[in-house]
Amino acid sequence: MNADPADQRKLLDLADLDARIRRDEHVSGNPPQSAQVRELLSQRTALAHELASRANARDDLKAELTRVESDVAVVDARMARDSERLATATNPKQAQGFESELASLARRKSDLEDAELVLMEQLEAADAAVAEQEATIADANARGAELSSEAKRVVAEATERLEASRRDRSAIAGGIPADLLAAYDRLASRGIGAGLLRGSACEACRMVLPPNDLAVVRRAQTDEVVFCPECGAILVRTEESR
Repeated sequence: MNADPADQRKLLDLADLDARIRRDEHVSGNPPQSAQVRELLSQRTALAHELASRANARDDLKAELTRVESDVAVVDARMARDSERLATATNPKQAQGFESELASLARRKSDLEDAELVLMEQLEAADAAVAEQEATIADANARGAELSSEAKRVVAEATERLEASRRDRSAIAGGIPADLLAAYDRLASRGIGAGLLRGSACEACRMVLPPNDLAVVRRAQTDEVVFCPECGAILVRTEESR
C-alpha cells in the first residue's frame, strides 16, 4: 500500500486521539472514585449491623433498668404499707413481724438500688457507644456523598473531552484516504493502529527494531506504508526516524 507521507503523519494524530478516547471512555464508565464508593458501601453495611447490635444492647439495658425501677416502686409501696400497719399494730408479735419484713424489704431495696446504679452506668456507656457508631456512619455517608460528587464531576469532564476528541477524530479521519484509514482502523481495533518510528524504536509498542528489520524499513520508499515487525502497527516515518 502506498500513501502520501503527509497522510501517514495524520495517523499519529488519529492514534493520539484514539488513546485519549479510550482513556476517557474508561474514566466515564469507571471513574477512579468507584472502587472507594463500593468499599464505603460495603463498610456501611457492616457499620449498620454494628449499630443495630449496639442499639439492641442499649435497649436491653433500658428494659432491665425499667424492670428494676418497677421492683423498687413495688418495694417502696410494700414498705409504706408495712410502716402504716406497724404504726397501728397493738399486737407485739404482729409488730415484730412487720419490723422483720421492713428490714428484709430495706435490704431488698438496697440491692435493687445498687443494681440500678450499675445499670445506669452501663446504659450511659451503651448510649455513648450508639452515638459513636452513629457518628461513624454519618462520616461514612458524608465521605460517600463527597466521592459521588467527585465521580460525577470526573465523568462530566471525561464526557466533555470525549465529545471534543470524537469531533477532532472525525475531522482528521475525513482527510485520510479511505484505504489507509481502513488499514489503520483494522489495526486500531486490536491495539494501537500507528506509531512514530523515532530513531530505531516504534513508539506504538516501545520496542527497538532489530537491525535487519530497521534496514528494510529505511529502504522503503517514503510513500510506502510500512508496518512494525514487532506489533504490526503502521510505522510513520518523519525526520525523527533517521
